[in-house]
Amino acid sequence: MSYFKFGPNDIFYNQIKAYPKCEFLIYDGRTYYNNKPELTGNFGGNVLQMDSGHINLYELNVDRPAGELIYPFVVKDGTLHAFKTVTTNAFHNDFDYGDIISGSYPLTATITRERYASGQPRRQIESLRNALNYHKVLTPNYSYDFFDTEELNIINIPSIFYGSSIKKGSVDLKFYITGSLIGRATDKNKNGTLIEITGSQADTVGNIAGIVLYDEGFIILTSSYNLDPSTSHTEQYDPGGGAESPSWIWFGAGMQSTGSIVPSSTVISSSYSISFEGETYTPVITMHAHARKGMLNHSNNPTYIKSGSLYSFSTSSVRYVESRQVRVKNIVSSSHIGYSASFEKRTYISKIGLYDKDNNLIGIAKMATPVRKREKDQYTFRLKLDV
Repeated sequence: MSYFKFGPNDIFYNQIKAYPKCEFLIYDGRTYYNNKPELTGNFGGNVLQMDSGHINLYELNVDRPAGELIYPFVVKDGTLHAFKTVTTNAFHNDFDYGDIISGSYPLTATITRERYASGQPRRQIESLRNALNYHKVLTPNYSYDFFDTEELNIINIPSIFYGSSIKKGSVDLKFYITGSLIGRATDKNKNGTLIEITGSQADTVGNIAGIVLYDEGFIILTSSYNLDPSTSHTEQYDPGGGAESPSWIWFGAGMQSTGSIVPSSTVISSSYSISFEGETYTPVITMHAHARKGMLNHSNNPTYIKSGSLYSFSTSSVRYVESRQVRVKNIVSSSHIGYSASFEKRTYISKIGLYDKDNNLIGIAKMATPVRKREKDQYTFRLKLDV
């Protein structure tokens, strides 16, 4: 075993930028994420303890019975530690010192939808005022004044699905009636404006369907024109309202709304597809481990010697002498049968250990295939670690 320190040019810090793709299909009150089927566990229900269309943070409590779920907890003590969901007033009045404050797992997320009628108070839009006005430099379609009173359809995409931001121009919305595409809107100009590029009528192509807030994860749809005027198809998109013609205002009807779930069999002819790409940044440490010429050609493995013992030695008060009878096994093959080739020290590198400044082993890199190391060979192993 040998120890080598990383030099000033052996460690690099960078990041990987990736574009993970997400696709949601909404039909009959259910949402499906990336075409993943709903798997039933051994104890009944979804194996990931969540509804379809959701994502499970860290995938905790996989296939566990209801009474044996793991959960986070803290003990109230002098450190005053608690969960963010516990208010200061509740922490002081509802718990005594020594009480256990617990939370629950799993933590899940999915896309949600909110519709606002004309003139209806809208807290979500009010909270997005600064973001909307900030993006007006791209297109006047972001103006907050337009969204303040008009009829709106808002789709909220949690950041766990896209990372730092939604990739500009990647949002693609599709509206189906009984499986037939009647409307498709994309941000073809990459300025946040969703434009209808496919429709049942030629005069609707090119119309503005809404906008996208890429950094905040919101899709706001404003167009209420009939997407399928060639037919008299109507549907009860609002469980509390009457039959309506399909339009972008009703896109996503049937998916989960904030605080409520639309029952199945309410919207049975319409289905919707939402696809986009995210932008994620993963910090990466790259380390160069060198195996130089004449180095790393000795092994402490007992199979390295032909006879004797690696630990055969004699000591006295004045000297330490290792045995001269220990013979290293010659593993160099000869091209002739019955003859051995000249001796050459060879080892095979199969693992690289990473140590901290106190020589504590903190990581191991394993080779897919052991690498032969001769005295004349020199290698550099590139190790990457996502942090």
